[in-house]
Amino acid sequence: MFCYIGGNENEGHFSLINQACSMFAHTNPLHMDVFPSVVRFEAEVVAMTAALLGSKEKSSGGQICGNMTSGGTESILLAVKSSRDYMKAKKGITKPEMIIPVSAHSAYDKAAEYFKIKLWRVPVDKEFRADSKAIKKYINKNTIMIVGSAPGFPHGIIDPIEELGELASSYKICLHVDLCLGGFVLPFARKLGYPVPPFDFTVQGVTSISVDVHKYGLAPKGTSVVLYRNHDIRKHQFVAVTEWTGGLYISPTIAGSRPGGLIAGAWAAMMSLGLEGYLENTKQIMEASKRIQKGIQEIPELFVIGRPDMSIIAFGSDVVDIFEVNDVLSSKGWHLNALQRPNSIHICVTLQHASVAQEFVKDVKDAFQTVKQNPGPMSGGLAPIYGAAGRIPDRVMVKDLLIDYMDGTC
Repeated sequence: MFCYIGGNENEGHFSLINQACSMFAHTNPLHMDVFPSVVRFEAEVVAMTAALLGSKEKSSGGQICGNMTSGGTESILLAVKSSRDYMKAKKGITKPEMIIPVSAHSAYDKAAEYFKIKLWRVPVDKEFRADSKAIKKYINKNTIMIVGSAPGFPHGIIDPIEELGELASSYKICLHVDLCLGGFVLPFARKLGYPVPPFDFTVQGVTSISVDVHKYGLAPKGTSVVLYRNHDIRKHQFVAVTEWTGGLYISPTIAGSRPGGLIAGAWAAMMSLGLEGYLENTKQIMEASKRIQKGIQEIPELFVIGRPDMSIIAFGSDVVDIFEVNDVLSSKGWHLNALQRPNSIHICVTLQHASVAQEFVKDVKDAFQTVKQNPGPMSGGLAPIYGAAGRIPDRVMVKDLLIDYMDGTC
């Protein structure tokens, strides 16, 4: 099972968050007056996360606020919804449009579909970063927001957030930064001396940020945070119903009732690890990432995509079918993500990989040689989705295939 927490040495951390979750399993922050402790936990998780991402800097505006959510997708959905309504109130936009790089998470497609927003996906540059010049060409009177990632999920590359911030500021539109992966690594990597470009609220123009606590924050699954530069933007996240016969109903997130136990677990994880714990974890993760990247780059027939900024390394090949390599790695117990455009696979390095980085590189070398010596069409693994020799079949067929597969799990 994929997990951001390491092996047996972290059993104590598992035990701690499980105990916190169980102690508050009956709580629901929707009822603030009944469960004040879990409401305070949420406020402190939000405040601690904001402190990591620039809330203490004068350039941030000093009003950063937000909520906990069920995950990165909900955080992104809420940021998009809030930006849409904020832009309607500020600029009267009633036919909203959103511009994102092709590398941005598919949650934006979901948000566009849910909230009736026209979505433009713009090609990235040669370094696989968001192309601010290309994005600028799509901005018009209906644009409500643009998006950057730090880093992007596919290739682990940080978009030029400062350039995007300048665009957002000059056109007076919103800029959301997806820090779901990087929020609990990049601030600490910067403290450790790694070259991390600006990515948070210290960048003028950034209006909202999403960051998952249940990834590198090592909190229980189902915990993320959405942050806003100020209350004027965040208030558009809320739904308030005043005329219902059941009384007043005010909800800040997509869910009404929320599991207070997960909030307590996230608070316990952050309080337990603290600054020193996250610094040590980040040191191990970044060092393992660099070892893996170096090892892959030493295999002549493989190439690393772009210049990874964090702990995600994507790689492909012009010699063999990289998806067949992935199938061989899967048979050895490794679980990598398959990517396309270009066809490639990536590893998201976590604490679990710190002690086995060299073993992974060796298995990649062996898998490559196995496929090179036994070329041919795929017979399993990713074949139903990607087709023989990595050819991408008809998009509608793939969509129907995936929906049918998910339907079968219900």
